[in-house]
Amino acid sequence: MKKTVCELFAGVGGFRCGLNGIKTIKDTEKAEKWKTVWFSQWEPADKKIQWAHDCYVNRFGTCLDIEGKDTTNYDISLVDKSLIPDHSLLVGGFPCQDYSVSQSLKTSKGIEGKKGVLWWSIYEILKTKKPPFVLLENVDRLIKSPAKQRGRDFGIILACFAQQGYTVEWRVINASDYGFQQRRRRTFIFAYRNDTKFANSILRIVEGKNENTGRVFNEKGFFAQAFPVKEVEYARIKRTVLLQTNESNDCITDMDIKEMSDHFAYGFENSGFAYGKNIYTTKTEPKYSGKYITLGDIKETDDVDEMFFIPDDRLYYTDPSVKYADETTARLDQYVHKTWQYQKGGKKITRVSKNDKGEEYEYVFSEGPIPMIDADDKPARTMLTTEGNFSRTTHIIRDNRTGRVRLLTPVEMERIQGFPDDWTKECLVSKEQVEMPLNKRRFMMGNALVVDLVSQMEPFLSTIMEAE
Repeated sequence: MKKTVCELFAGVGGFRCGLNGIKTIKDTEKAEKWKTVWFSQWEPADKKIQWAHDCYVNRFGTCLDIEGKDTTNYDISLVDKSLIPDHSLLVGGFPCQDYSVSQSLKTSKGIEGKKGVLWWSIYEILKTKKPPFVLLENVDRLIKSPAKQRGRDFGIILACFAQQGYTVEWRVINASDYGFQQRRRRTFIFAYRNDTKFANSILRIVEGKNENTGRVFNEKGFFAQAFPVKEVEYARIKRTVLLQTNESNDCITDMDIKEMSDHFAYGFENSGFAYGKNIYTTKTEPKYSGKYITLGDIKETDDVDEMFFIPDDRLYYTDPSVKYADETTARLDQYVHKTWQYQKGGKKITRVSKNDKGEEYEYVFSEGPIPMIDADDKPARTMLTTEGNFSRTTHIIRDNRTGRVRLLTPVEMERIQGFPDDWTKECLVSKEQVEMPLNKRRFMMGNALVVDLVSQMEPFLSTIMEAE
């Protein structure tokens, strides 16, 4: 089977970098092992310049649809899915949204989720293009959302895959558990069409023999091979079905999915697989004994621009050993609030809210302290799209050359996510290369995936494809 890829919600090309082992910008000049036949990247918040899309095009060029049109920067919900070129692997990092089905299903349209929810564009591609393999990434809370109906959203996703004839594996992976430079937990989903050889090899293990399901978690499953875990015993594996009615009938209808949207809830664990209406899930623990990359390993060693350094008067407002600010009786001066010590420190603040009757009441908001300066001997914390803002979640580090405290540079952020140095430095806007603003570079990296994880999956994906 040819290794062809459609990359949805492509950002600046994390999946493409990982699949093709791109470590430096010059690597883009080499022939790719995985041919990207089409991609999609559209950011509704970028009104004038589509920075992520234009960065992607600057590095890789564009792709045309079956009619020879460039639709890569269209709203994916408006793209004619039948015009997307055929591909053997569909990939994408889609956002965690409300996946509930809002339609009554009395019309011939079938399932339609809420407007703007991008899962339904993936679902349309599954129905229209039927790619043999799918690899998706999402936040770790996906398997437990929404809060009032735990597991509903993930159950809907599994049902949609099952309806279209796919078996699904999933794993919540913390990149640092496998030696990488960021403590970033993400849900990865690998789905394979039931008529593939790989699906047949997995289903032969589990069909009619529930006690064999441990082999999928321990050795035979895709994630078991790419990211080994400590041995899972069969007794620890939970089993359920997507639909309690008509269990003997493997067919999942649109009305079934609507029923799940209204009523389904389940406590999914961090690992699992599903075929038909059957779900097997368990908690797994990573098994890794290699080198661990730390924040100190990826820090720049050259001189850093003065703009990234934090003035001394913005660091501390009192003795550095003070970890808490008590504002239950009176608020501290404004200059205190503008220091990183306050921002990163623990707090107790009296606040006022209203109950269901509209009556005001006081309560004490509290939060604990986090380390003021990020440690060199640990992986970086999870980067967010707000990286660089005056925020608790922003990394501040000690500069290697001067010993002064500063923010991360764009290159350090790229390294934390596993991208080549200066990957996001320029964009191709109206055929002209322009520099990407610093705040956009920060946003792109906070929104990206850890490329190294895809790189680690690639050899196993290649083996699967070559066997088809």
